[in-house]
Amino acid sequence: MKGRVVVLGACRGREAAALVVDGQLADLLVDAGEAAGFAPGAILRGVLDRPMKGQGGAFVRLPGRATGFLRETKGLAPGKPVIVQAAGFAEPGKALPLTTRVLFKSRLCIVTPSAPGLNISRRIREEAARERLGTLAAAGMAGSGFGLILRSVAEAAPADEVAADIAATRALAEAVMADTAGGPELLVAAPSPHEEAWRDWSEPPPDEVAEGEDAFARHGVEEMVDALLSPLVPLPGGGHMAIEPTRALIAVDVNTGADTSPAASLKANIAAARDLPRQLRLRGLGGQVTVDFAPVPKRDRAALDQQLRLAFRGEAAETSLAGWTPLGNFELQRKRDRLPLALILKGAAP
Repeated sequence: MKGRVVVLGACRGREAAALVVDGQLADLLVDAGEAAGFAPGAILRGVLDRPMKGQGGAFVRLPGRATGFLRETKGLAPGKPVIVQAAGFAEPGKALPLTTRVLFKSRLCIVTPSAPGLNISRRIREEAARERLGTLAAAGMAGSGFGLILRSVAEAAPADEVAADIAATRALAEAVMADTAGGPELLVAAPSPHEEAWRDWSEPPPDEVAEGEDAFARHGVEEMVDALLSPLVPLPGGGHMAIEPTRALIAVDVNTGADTSPAASLKANIAAARDLPRQLRLRGLGGQVTVDFAPVPKRDRAALDQQLRLAFRGEAAETSLAGWTPLGNFELQRKRDRLPLALILKGAAP
């Protein structure tokens, strides 16, 4: 199955969207239901509690007696309402991470209340297109103190569609940011998997969009999802990578299989490094990640460093590559931007 296919369907009874590129699953969104709480992107009005000394922030009371944690508290008074956005998922027993840098995203643009200025995606390089879109942006945001980012997909959209999208997103942003009176309340729900796919997977344009309850089965996505529920990831040459979450960290173990030669180890390690970002993204895994690569001489670590940095470049989730430990493991930190897939599908229909 060549090309870029967006599949909008259901996964074990839950709304889901999959991005398949040249027959390989590149991204997966599954409705987490009640397990999600307030998913990333949700915009809420909360009430600020007292600052927490030593933690660099304050707790925020949210709807339904939920609790969030906000680090950006400068100029905010305890007991007062504050407009915030869910910036990730809460770890078990911990508060929901929040930000006051609220973003209003649509398919063509992003309105940024806390970051004034007009910006156009750097992917749009043709000067005439940038000038045309700049004129539309300036007209659409005239008189507003909010900022605007035009996304790359706006380049191919008709002018009236871009103008309408800017107007609608600006109107929503202005209404929400002005709604500061009252107690904790959900103001804008996080997008559903289908909405998020339509918004974020439009560039480059897909070769096919498949829809329907059986779309996952028709395009083999169900089998791809089943593979993600196993800790083992096959690697070229008979090796494998095992990805196993624990309470403290994500443990990744790379094995070469029967061939234990240095060449086999390097080949397996490079294959694992290239596929690791995709596996973490699809499995919804984040936090501290410790990789136990197959044994290789220290001189080969530079090659693995390069492969890892190339692989994680452009990842949407913020990732910090810490490097090698004294014991020869590689450590990195990945933002928890999704719930683990295994948790979402636990108890779902087979």
